[in-house]
Amino acid sequence: MVMTKSKPERRIEIDLDWRKKEEGFHEIVKKYPGVSPFVIIQIDVQRRGVHYSAEALGRLDPAIHQVNKPHFAVYEGRGVPTSLLLRDGTSIIVSETSTQTRRDPYLIDVVDGKTVLVDEERVIEEVEYWEKPKFFDKTTSRGTPMRQVIDARPQRYSVSMSNYCHFWTTPGHGCKYCGIGAGGVKFRGAGDERFNAQDLSETMRELVKEKGRFVGVILTGGSIISGAEPFEDELDGYIDALQVVGSVFKTRRFPSQVNSTAFTRRQLERLYNETGLSSYTTDLEVFDADLYKWICPGKAANISFNEWKQRLYDAVEIFGKGQVNGGIVSGVEFATPHGLTSEDEAIEMDLALAEELASHGVGLKHDVWHVVPGSIFFRQNTPSLDYYVRLTKGFYEILRKYGISTYMDNYRKCGMHPNVNLDRI
Repeated sequence: MVMTKSKPERRIEIDLDWRKKEEGFHEIVKKYPGVSPFVIIQIDVQRRGVHYSAEALGRLDPAIHQVNKPHFAVYEGRGVPTSLLLRDGTSIIVSETSTQTRRDPYLIDVVDGKTVLVDEERVIEEVEYWEKPKFFDKTTSRGTPMRQVIDARPQRYSVSMSNYCHFWTTPGHGCKYCGIGAGGVKFRGAGDERFNAQDLSETMRELVKEKGRFVGVILTGGSIISGAEPFEDELDGYIDALQVVGSVFKTRRFPSQVNSTAFTRRQLERLYNETGLSSYTTDLEVFDADLYKWICPGKAANISFNEWKQRLYDAVEIFGKGQVNGGIVSGVEFATPHGLTSEDEAIEMDLALAEELASHGVGLKHDVWHVVPGSIFFRQNTPSLDYYVRLTKGFYEILRKYGISTYMDNYRKCGMHPNVNLDRI
């Protein structure tokens, strides 16, 4: 069998010896028999990224699948799949932008008539491309494509509240792993900070016609500092949007999540009392106060590390245990020159703070860091697969220890967080 191996465009030099320096996928699967191989695949693919063969792209059907515009010339302007789905329903949130790593990316190819994930010419697992919902092909009465109003994963839909983050308006204040504003992108200000209520309402009315397609909604966006008090304009935007989304449901509360800046207790009470919101997430991004200041300077300049934690604890008192999550971009704690150098030390640090958060009823999740072109951390490297599996197990065991449900963010609601996905095994 001969596989297509078109080479992806490179911007970072590959470490040709990286496989000799760390345990590979098959070794890790044997080492951790209690962790689902599907979850380990999810972690490693998100960590290393993917590249598509011509045959694999030939199976991408814009009439059926969600399609992204590629970032690299190697695809010659062809669309690429938005993301991947494994046989057990595990989502892999990945794009070809995450091939910017010092490790070889996985290859998506066609073998024996199946679309598969391949590493070193060895088939790892069968994959599917995300199918698009029906409303993606419709437009609002204002002429706005509905796919631009609401995004969708296989199991949920999402509303992007803002294409702009105020932290980037102060030079050096953007989160260093984020690519939103690092490239000097200019925004229109308030025009990018608010959704259109008519577009959102019309799209919601079409969306709910697809019975059984979605089980929840998440609203998220950049931090908006402005308002009568800090972040009040951001809060008002979430409240307004949730009221529009909730108008199509018959119940007072509906399966929903906001992932936002850490709001004050008063703001959180408004968010809960004035909407049908059922769960809330706000992310520290890194579980160390000093690294938080360095990696997320905009956050630190407005809300201290300890205050961010306190606002998570306040949220638990308002939304309830199991309805509040805090998380990290796992791996950024190793960024040079100020990050950690020992994976054992990082595990100890992360699990210690995770235990503190969980003891206050805060749920835990982690996002696997992939290096984003345009971010300040563009030339950084991610940690080993072993590190990620240890962190995944550790977070999950702490959730079980403190009796914190994963329902608000499990594989049916999100599917992005490896530790939460373990609850389905």
